[in-house]
Amino acid sequence: MARATGIGGAFLRANDPEALYAWYEKHLGLKRLHGSWMFDAEDQRGPVVVSLFARGSDYFPTSQPAMLNFQVDNLDALLNALIAAGVEVDPKRERYDYGSFGWFTDPEGNRVELWQPV
Repeated sequence: MARATGIGGAFLRANDPEALYAWYEKHLGLKRLHGSWMFDAEDQRGPVVVSLFARGSDYFPTSQPAMLNFQVDNLDALLNALIAAGVEVDPKRERYDYGSFGWFTDPEGNRVELWQPV
C-alpha cells in the first residue's frame, strides 16, 4: 500500500506574512529559501510529530486552528532572549525524558511551542 512518509510543510495564514517572516527570522534565527523556511533532515534534533487535539482541548487556544512547534538547540537561552526582547513568554517550562518545552506568543497572537529534544 502507498503511504505518507513524512511532513512536507506547515501552511498558516497571517495578516502580514512578510512582517511575520521577518519577526521569526529575527527572534528564532530562521532563514528563508525559495520564499519559505526549510529545515534539512540532518538538522532535525528529533522526530517530526503530528498530534490531533479535540476541538475543545485547552493545550493551545481554541480560537487558534493550529500551533507551530519548533525544535530548538537551547530552550532556556532562546526563551530568555525572547523575554529580553519583550516577547510574551509563558513562564511555564516543562521537562520530560523526551525533551523540554516552552511557549511564547508571536506578534499575531499565535501561541507557539518550542521543543528541545533530548
